[in-house]
Amino acid sequence: MAIAVGGVIASLLAPHAAAADNPAEALETPEAVVVIGVSPLPGLGTPVRDVPANVQVYTSKDLGQQRQTNIGDYLEQNPTSVTINSAQGNPFQSDVNFRGFAASPVLGTPQGLSVFQDGVRINEPFGDVVNWDLIPRSAISSIQLIPGSSPAFGLNTLGGALAVYTKSGSYYPGGSIEAYAGSFGRKGVEFEFGGKRDKLDYFFTGNFVDDHGWAEHNPSRVKQFFGKMGWQDEKTDFDVSLTLANNTLEGTQALPLSFLDNIRQAYTFPDLNKNKLAFLTVKGSRFLTEDLILGGNLYYRKYRNENLSSNVNDDFDPVTDPVQAANDRSAIDQDSYGLGLQLTVRGHLARRENRFTVGASGDFGKARFTQDSQQAAFTSDRAAVGTSDFVQGTDARTRNQYYGVFFTDTLSLNAEWALTVSGRYNRASVKIGDLTGAAPLLNGEHTFSRFNPAIGVNFKPSERLTAYAAYNEGMRAPTPIELACADPAAPCKLPNNFLADPALKKVVSRTVETGLRGKLAQEIRWSAAIYRTELSDDIQFISSGGAAVNAGFFQNVGKTRREGLELALSTKWNALAASARYSYVNATFEAPFALNSPSNSTADANGAIQVRPGDRIPGIPQHSLKLRLQYDVGDQASFGANVIYSSSVFARGDENNQDANGRVQGYAVVNLDGRYRVAKGVEVFARVVNLFDRRYSNFGILGENFFTGPGRTFDGSNAINEQFRGPGVPRGVWVGLRYQWI
Repeated sequence: MAIAVGGVIASLLAPHAAAADNPAEALETPEAVVVIGVSPLPGLGTPVRDVPANVQVYTSKDLGQQRQTNIGDYLEQNPTSVTINSAQGNPFQSDVNFRGFAASPVLGTPQGLSVFQDGVRINEPFGDVVNWDLIPRSAISSIQLIPGSSPAFGLNTLGGALAVYTKSGSYYPGGSIEAYAGSFGRKGVEFEFGGKRDKLDYFFTGNFVDDHGWAEHNPSRVKQFFGKMGWQDEKTDFDVSLTLANNTLEGTQALPLSFLDNIRQAYTFPDLNKNKLAFLTVKGSRFLTEDLILGGNLYYRKYRNENLSSNVNDDFDPVTDPVQAANDRSAIDQDSYGLGLQLTVRGHLARRENRFTVGASGDFGKARFTQDSQQAAFTSDRAAVGTSDFVQGTDARTRNQYYGVFFTDTLSLNAEWALTVSGRYNRASVKIGDLTGAAPLLNGEHTFSRFNPAIGVNFKPSERLTAYAAYNEGMRAPTPIELACADPAAPCKLPNNFLADPALKKVVSRTVETGLRGKLAQEIRWSAAIYRTELSDDIQFISSGGAAVNAGFFQNVGKTRREGLELALSTKWNALAASARYSYVNATFEAPFALNSPSNSTADANGAIQVRPGDRIPGIPQHSLKLRLQYDVGDQASFGANVIYSSSVFARGDENNQDANGRVQGYAVVNLDGRYRVAKGVEVFARVVNLFDRRYSNFGILGENFFTGPGRTFDGSNAINEQFRGPGVPRGVWVGLRYQWI
């Protein structure tokens, strides 16, 4: 989404919010953010006291202290209710789950979070996936995690929105360069450079990571660049930014239980993803009068993905179908662009302070998807070696058009009470066209529309306590890949096949949340929230079983529910800071349906299982706990530790929660980080992950293991049903040197 509602002019003009010379720059500062972007457009926000949600904010200082290589690792270890699934076996391709809703780079994962970079929705039009490897960590000024189905953030905001705001030269002057190396052959270099001259400012950052991978056949090579040029005065803020990336990521598939004596081996290979991005954004805002601000942005995003995956032939038969495997090769060429405009007015309604914002946005995308496949045979170490030429299977074009009109109104009833009412009308159009001429049934156009309302109230009886309650609704339109892969009788091998399949219904979310937050003393902060989100006509990817664990189809499964509790406490005693974050998420199916899962031990003769209301949704832990301790020795040094606990999850394919393999066990992991200044501007830093080298998995799926021959070689005649798991990273240690100047 290009633009949505802005925030509150009064809060931006107030002394406590105006950390920037221009209040429209408030979200670019490195300080603790006191305004929340209740819509994607940067520079406008609402005081946190008036936000009826359990919002979480993290700054560049927070990210810099812990030194994670990518944003996914940071999210796993810090925000409440965030967990990770390592389905791809690559650190840059994690599934990020918040309150049981996913933002994933994997086609086939139902997406339930909207993700923004400087006001632009970066869920890719083809599949709504989120490629975390395309967001440079060193460019991030702040991250805001806004829970609920807030309609202001538009499509895909079923369980929440994650907004990333980037740095500017005004607030990040000077420069730095760092280099690090350590376990798994990982080495990296990163630089930053920014400054300001009169009304102009500039900021540039780039990084390079070369990682051999902790397992066999999962190296990564990541190259990222971000640059921003800005112009601002006391009334106007204007920025142009460019993000570039060229990444090569190899993954390892989940391993059957019988393989887990060696978590570094690959089930089959190769599995390769190449991501390239060029992303240009222009945004601006201007105070037309003291009480009137106009804002807007526009963007262009060019994205290309090339994928090569090795897959077992589920239909192998030594007589009728002796082909062991297929190498599937695909490419997604995507162009997306959009623009938006909003107007915010401060005034009075019934002699009460009132702030009203209205706006509109349009987002457009087109993608060309091509796929071809070759027959292959497995070597003794399970490499899929081609035995034929590649043959084209799919050549399709998709187009997306998303429109939105929205408003929000915040009325200060008195000094203690604030009422917020908002709404958005979304219209989504998806077109699919076959370019081969061989699959005319693939051609189709699908349109989805809905008005989504929201209402919230905040009560602040004192500076130390805020109470809130809210109700909001959101919508997700089925993506092209979902619409073209929805037939249980003809499962797709994602992302490598398109079929002519039945249309899906849009997903509608309804969220109720209430909570408290406050301070017990100057350095003790706490929060508590309870919520329930119900989805109508939820879409799930249903595995078809077999050896190709990415084979299956999309299906509306009726009502699902995520409900839970969030508790957080943070404090500081002199040099020691501590925080604890606990979340309980109960994610369940709430409608009965039959599901094809032939590898489930309770499947009937047709391979079907019966899912009942109350069965838990796979992959979502009920309990998670995150502890953080940090000791600062002034500016000279700091030492920190993260402890992460996640409870057990059900495997995909075990939607009825009755498979004989049971759950994927819970785990606890300890990570360490530290830095020491050895001279002015020079510091040494280190990071340790999985300190006690704990063996654990955070993802599971049911399938067939075809490698039951001697030395785990291919034996298609004696395949067995097993639970497959995605192992977590073993112990790793990295040490680096950073030089910084101003």
